[in-house]
Amino acid sequence: MISVKFDPKPRHPICHNRRFMPELATMLEKIGLDRKLLRQALDLGLKSGGDFSEIFVERGIHSSINLEEDIIKETSEAVITGLSVRVLSGGKTGFGFTNDLAPERILKTSLTAAAISAGRRQQHFRRFYGRKGLPGIYSDQHPVHSASLNRKIALAREAYDSARNFDPAVVKVKVLLQDSFRELTIANSEGLFVSDSRPLVRLVCHVIAEKNGRRESGFWGGGGRVGLEYFRSSLSPQRIGEQAVREALALLEARDAPAGEMPIVLSAGHSGVLIHEAVGHLLEADFIRKKTSIFWNKLGRKVGSELVTIYDDPTIAGLRGSYALDDEGTTPEKVMLIERGRVCGFLQDRLSAGLMKMPLNGHGRREDFSYPPIPRMANTYIDNGPDDPEEILRSVKKGFYVQSLQGGEVEDSGKFTFSVSLGYLIENGRRTAPVKQATLVGTSTDILSKIEMVGNDLDFSLQTGTCGKEGQSVPVSDGCPTIKITAMTVGGIK
Repeated sequence: MISVKFDPKPRHPICHNRRFMPELATMLEKIGLDRKLLRQALDLGLKSGGDFSEIFVERGIHSSINLEEDIIKETSEAVITGLSVRVLSGGKTGFGFTNDLAPERILKTSLTAAAISAGRRQQHFRRFYGRKGLPGIYSDQHPVHSASLNRKIALAREAYDSARNFDPAVVKVKVLLQDSFRELTIANSEGLFVSDSRPLVRLVCHVIAEKNGRRESGFWGGGGRVGLEYFRSSLSPQRIGEQAVREALALLEARDAPAGEMPIVLSAGHSGVLIHEAVGHLLEADFIRKKTSIFWNKLGRKVGSELVTIYDDPTIAGLRGSYALDDEGTTPEKVMLIERGRVCGFLQDRLSAGLMKMPLNGHGRREDFSYPPIPRMANTYIDNGPDDPEEILRSVKKGFYVQSLQGGEVEDSGKFTFSVSLGYLIENGRRTAPVKQATLVGTSTDILSKIEMVGNDLDFSLQTGTCGKEGQSVPVSDGCPTIKITAMTVGGIK
């Protein structure tokens, strides 16, 4: 696992000199742009009466290797370059994008975005200034995107061979290695002119095992904002392959899940997706200001047990959801969302923060240049509690232990359904038989209020997750310590 530090990184002051401009200029020179053209495009957004204009420039390299049936099934590499212009006018957003970076096309894109704001009072452009992103978020020791194709294939092959040879029950293995390196420049009409260069990698293994005519699948993986050293010092490809097989073998021995209401114990780390889905989305500021979230009027009010404190922190080095600057150029912050059961914060982008008259906290994110930023989670987790994980397990006479979750569906009302990929029965304080095909059913406020014990073993889930919202996907991470829920509905076989 990645070593995690939970204190926020030191903030860096805005720099009004030009010492960071060479870094920005280098990226822009690669795609033939200059600051004069960017300023001209920003001015067009204001001349129609916009309150704020912004340019987001991206150059990204994306590659993948798919190893299956003992051969390299597919390799791909793509370079994506483009630019978008956003204009805000009150509560309205004008947006345009292009991958044609000819000056006339960029200016036309700016005029398209500005069309929403005709007739408003013209704002004045401020001179450019730079700002450093948070240091130490990304690994730069051995960048994956700079590695040779043979080196990447060797990583995938190591995971594949480990899984294929681990047990004779294995009948199929698929390994996928994906990496990217995105260079971003963000400029806006307030004068902000910043850049960020983000690495990302994930190595995952899917396995199918068969025994007595029965087939089950297993999954494992890892990665993050890390380099090649991660796969030696933190999580080896060999372990990724072996763990995927172990999950499939456990499911081959699993019985059908019981049904009914019972005590639940959530495993540390891997159960964090439940908090991400059931709570995190409902605290994103756009859902709050639109009053579609169950928490829209709950600021300062108690919604759960006093044992529950939830953060979202983009500043944890190496994690998949981390970044040095958000996609609006704002310095990200560790945000406390719930403190001892009370709602105390929301995840903000510029538009929502302005309409809600609340400060920015660096959670404006977008999939790429062709999308506008919206409030998003980064690394969401329940903080450590006072309880020993073994004591939590021993406190349950008969119940259900959630080892790992596949994901689920959550409504704005807070009602959710989650699929459990692997669970265990709890009998007399011990994990016993593995079970499959279980679902967890409940509501966000109900689960928060029924959290009875919280462990001191906070961990993060596999660094492979992607979150979808409004057609956009962004890399995220989530985590939790071992948690006991007094009672929860398990869907299974009666």
